[in-house]
Amino acid sequence: MWRTNESGEKEFSGGKKDWVGAASTAASCLSFQSDVEEETVADETISCYNCRFRRWTRSSFICCNSATDNPTLNT
Repeated sequence: MWRTNESGEKEFSGGKKDWVGAASTAASCLSFQSDVEEETVADETISCYNCRFRRWTRSSFICCNSATDNPTLNT
């Protein structure tokens, strides 16, 4: 579910509208933390789109989790 973008960052390959993919990726993430309520965008509570470590890009988002280079069990 991840690709390396032009800046060398780990970017979600599902873009901004892969609601199911973002939820399943977050469910297997060892470091998921909910963002503040004002920043939530997905109906599913556990979703990369609602993660504190998510930073939006033009086409998707990057994972800024510094705990590991591999934020999920299944990439």
